[in-house]
Amino acid sequence: MSKVLEHIKQHTEGLSPVEALAKLAELFPGEIIFSTSFGWEDQAITHMIFKNNLPIKVFTLETGRLFPETYYVWNRTLEMYGKPIHAYYPQHEALQRMVDAKGPNSFYESVDNRKECCNIRKIEPLKRALTGNKLWITGIRAEQSANRQFMEPMEWDESNQIVKFHPIYNWTLDDVKEYINVNNIPYNVLHDRGFPSIGCAPCTRAVQPGEDFRAGRWWWEDQSKKECGLHVGHDNNLITNE
Repeated sequence: MSKVLEHIKQHTEGLSPVEALAKLAELFPGEIIFSTSFGWEDQAITHMIFKNNLPIKVFTLETGRLFPETYYVWNRTLEMYGKPIHAYYPQHEALQRMVDAKGPNSFYESVDNRKECCNIRKIEPLKRALTGNKLWITGIRAEQSANRQFMEPMEWDESNQIVKFHPIYNWTLDDVKEYINVNNIPYNVLHDRGFPSIGCAPCTRAVQPGEDFRAGRWWWEDQSKKECGLHVGHDNNLITNE
């Protein structure tokens, strides 16, 4: 797989994010996909894809527990670009079994329960979304967490057996905000209320001054062990989720 990555890197080296996305769409026709959770970074990349009519499928994980503000941004994005965003839902049977047995908020009771919920609402739908694709685009940036600083813009995801590309990996948050403002891109207003990272409503809170970027996610858990499994590092170790 290292040879494949090297080949891809040679074709994208020195290109801007949009140029790299266009080249990858050319190299992987019909086999390239972008996952959005409608945060700052994802909205910037969605703009790059839709504005330039790049043949890259855009999808989101509809967990059923998103913020109203997230649904608003989703709808505004559809209205602005007129392009489809494919939604992947949890398997009904698995979700119903969990809720019937443990209730709707079992994730607060233990890490195992929370990971079970993440697996049903996010991991399994993600694997369905990635099936049949060879390249996965994400909005990961290096400065989002300590773990993400050890990733690379282009890498192999062993868990999902797919190449991953993070087109704005080296951008700062200020870079992202400037791109959003210059291009008048709709974004989640929760970002303006202290939410740098926005996931499911019951599991996300605002970050206080001085707190880590990821402190608002699963805040009741050990800060060093918060992950759901969407992303793994190059050494196949779990890193923090989007």
